Amino acid sequence: MTPGQPARQDYEYERRGSCSLFGAFQPRAGWRSVQVYGRRTAQDFAHFLQWLVDEHFPQAQVIRLVLDNLNTHTPAALYATFPPAEARRIARTLEFHYTPPHGSWLNMIEIEWSVLAHQCLGRRLPDAATVQREVDAWADRRNAQQATVRWCFGTEDARRAFQARYPTLLAADPRLASAAGQASPDHVRAVA
Repeated sequence: MTPGQPARQDYEYERRGSCSLFGAFQPRAGWRSVQVYGRRTAQDFAHFLQWLVDEHFPQAQVIRLVLDNLNTHTPAALYATFPPAEARRIARTLEFHYTPPHGSWLNMIEIEWSVLAHQCLGRRLPDAATVQREVDAWADRRNAQQATVRWCFGTEDARRAFQARYPTLLAADPRLASAAGQASPDHVRAVA
């Protein structure tokens, strides 16, 4: 501080904790649910899957999951958390599908996370319980509206967008190679 200079004050960020969000989104039904956990471990993921199977879709024969490539997002998380019979019971209902590496933007839940961040989490919340209450209220509003995602990225778009990442796959299949042109993911649109 010197005479004639404005006073300056540094901002001190005080982190008072963090939490992880696990979400499920059923786009055709306009349904979503978000659970707040203290960490992001394989066991937390396994408990989320158990909750999804037992609480939300107990009658489902198959639940198709589209997941990013996080190391905890595997069926092994179930076996690391539950006794084998319980892990097998849960796993039998689940069908795992993974987005390509660096392609988590292909997962519609990423669009929901963006909406959640803008509509609900754009401020400091004091604790995980408050986060869960706020997220539940947000999900209830979105569910009541049956808000969904209109995905505008088709098979041909995917072939063009991923030509550079998977050239051997495209070269091996003439149908894929003929459909692939020059394109990038910036033309992808999804409306939330």
